[in-house]
Amino acid sequence: MLDIDWKLLSATFVVFLSLIAVLNSWLYNPLFSFMNKREEDIKKDLDKIGSNDDEIKALNQKAQSIIMNAKLDVAVLREKVVADAKELAESKLEAKRAELAEEYLEFEKSLAKSKNELTSDLMSQVPSFSEAVKAKFSQI
Repeated sequence: MLDIDWKLLSATFVVFLSLIAVLNSWLYNPLFSFMNKREEDIKKDLDKIGSNDDEIKALNQKAQSIIMNAKLDVAVLREKVVADAKELAESKLEAKRAELAEEYLEFEKSLAKSKNELTSDLMSQVPSFSEAVKAKFSQI
């Protein structure tokens, strides 16, 4: 019936063991070492990400503090500029008021002078007006 050929069986067993040894050294060991290395790299990257989160948080806080300080500086500078502009406008306004007051005084003086001249001119013409009025009444 069936005969087992021990030579062929042992040769097949030897070939099988040598194939496992060759596959182990050429395929499985490099594959496992690559997979282990990849796992370690992933763990290192995850650790770096965790430490980067802390750095990012610290940098964000620093940036927020810089922005806050800049906003405060801008507010102080804006108040100073507004105050300086108000002072300049106020000084120009006072100068213009003084100039207008001086012009008004000159105008009042010239008006008073004109009034006095007109009054004296009219007073000098009163006798001629009164003679003209008397002449008109006499004609009536």
